[in-house]
Amino acid sequence: MNKSMLVGAVLGAVGVTAGGAVATYSLIGGPEYAEVLAVKPIKETIKTPRQVCEDVTVTRQKPVKDQHQIAGTAIGAVVGGLLGNQVGGGTGKKIATVAGAVGGGYAGNKVQENMQAGDTYTTTETRCDTVTDVSEKLVGYDVKYQLDGKEGQVRMASDPGNRIPVKDGQLVLSASEQ
Repeated sequence: MNKSMLVGAVLGAVGVTAGGAVATYSLIGGPEYAEVLAVKPIKETIKTPRQVCEDVTVTRQKPVKDQHQIAGTAIGAVVGGLLGNQVGGGTGKKIATVAGAVGGGYAGNKVQENMQAGDTYTTTETRCDTVTDVSEKLVGYDVKYQLDGKEGQVRMASDPGNRIPVKDGQLVLSASEQ
């Protein structure tokens, strides 16, 4: 065997041994990724109150000027008394006049009361209610993973997909750490 073949064989053996050492070192250095086993989105319920207003047509009774219907009672009593006075004669005429005045006063009171109750006006009012809008906001993800045969869980801002990068044996949880 000549000298150059011997040097080549020795250098080749050293190269293979060194290459194997580098390959072995990268395997010993640890895994590059953790396997994702499950991803659960975490949502927060947001309740937002707001006011809803609408215009509503309402009917109201006009204010009553003569609350006790005195005008209707008086006019009814006068008219009833005059009509009662037209009936009969003597004592019967006096009784008929009094009865006509009492009946007319009552009837006049009720007529005025009914007229006042029907005296209405219509207006528009704004009525408001508070309603609550409900929505959900995604706040993160609970991620279950496996690294070096051990399971763990971590909350992440985004869905990592099928695997999480690992650097120096630690999970890389944000893109800025990669």
